[in-house]
Amino acid sequence: LSFTLLPHNSWCRDTGLEPNHAFVLHDVPNDNDKSDIESAALIVKAFGKVRVKDKLSDTKTGTSLVLCECSEYLNPEHIPPFLKPENGGSWKVTLFTTSESSDDDFLDKLNKLMAAEGKTLKDVHALMPSEFINENSPESIIRAVGDLLGKTMKPTNENNAFRRLRMFSGNLPVPAGEESLDNWLEQARLMIEECDCSAREKRKRIVESLKGPALEIIQAVRLNNPDAGPECCIEALESAFGTPESGEDLYFAFRSMYQQPGEKLSGFLRRLERSLTEVVHKGGLLPHRVDRSCIDQLIRGATESDMMLLNLRLRERKEQPPTFLKLLNEIREEEEYESARRKLNTTVRQATDSGELTVLSVSHSSGTADPKQKNGRAKSSRAENPNAAKDSESYFCYRCGGDRHIATRCMAPENPSKVIQKLLGAL
Repeated sequence: LSFTLLPHNSWCRDTGLEPNHAFVLHDVPNDNDKSDIESAALIVKAFGKVRVKDKLSDTKTGTSLVLCECSEYLNPEHIPPFLKPENGGSWKVTLFTTSESSDDDFLDKLNKLMAAEGKTLKDVHALMPSEFINENSPESIIRAVGDLLGKTMKPTNENNAFRRLRMFSGNLPVPAGEESLDNWLEQARLMIEECDCSAREKRKRIVESLKGPALEIIQAVRLNNPDAGPECCIEALESAFGTPESGEDLYFAFRSMYQQPGEKLSGFLRRLERSLTEVVHKGGLLPHRVDRSCIDQLIRGATESDMMLLNLRLRERKEQPPTFLKLLNEIREEEEYESARRKLNTTVRQATDSGELTVLSVSHSSGTADPKQKNGRAKSSRAENPNAAKDSESYFCYRCGGDRHIATRCMAPENPSKVIQKLLGAL
């Protein structure tokens, strides 16, 4: 039997139905209510769940045309031409056809969906079952799209770190509970780069974090360009509230930075890195010159860390400078070593002043002395050392007692007695 197809007409549109999820039953007796029709339609598994949406009754014939909605996508090859209810009779089944323009709309929507998720139709075809490769039916495509998105989309809890940006209004001074422009921009850029959600969702998160003058700027941007992306929003806010200085001006300010009194070298390095990031963003410096410029200014501006610069041999490494993270790690290790050394000197001085000296053990793992561990006690008479001034100007290893190197780079065996002698000499 040939299958009957109806053109896509106003009946589906008026009732808000998708033509591919709707069908018409003919010759249905008027005395059949909705539940009878829906129960009879369950015989055809290809329909899925069925609901009666509308009826057109003919009093002369005593039958009705019944418009039904089903949960499954209707494929004419899987639908019988007649439906035979259990109480007898035969109801003709008619499906709707869609025009070519509807197919084009489907492909346009599919392409937009894939573009928003960073995918292409090639990715969809790669997941289609082999039996549907040549068919390219909407059913197989929709199934492949669902599989693709299910495999590539991460759970929402993985993006919780970027779920909400801190509030920014653009008011000065910065109100309590809000972020400054620089901090907010840093968070927003990180969200755009790292978050896997769509561009629309990113823009939504940006708008949700704004209020006051900042929100007014974004409203103006969207009025002029409703499709403005998240990057465009950030550029508009930076232009409205950011510094008017050029990249060259910011680079000049970077070259004028110096270590502040009492500031650790690691803190000074972090200030340099933040300044350099803004310089590069404004076009004042090429990205591949960042590491060299950073180490140059660190050497030039570190006015309170000359000995540490000497230990790290930064001047000899200028031609092949370390990255920011590697240099920061080295400096923090050196600062930790210096801090442990100062604590050890204080402990030895206190023991000497009291007339007793505690022989301190040396840690194998870190090379720093542990004032809480005791190997024994030794009495020591206090006498002046004529070489104390000379020894205090040099530095030695807290592991073996050797000169001009530190414990973290020492391969010699431990020599606690020699270390104690060196410390007494330094006092």
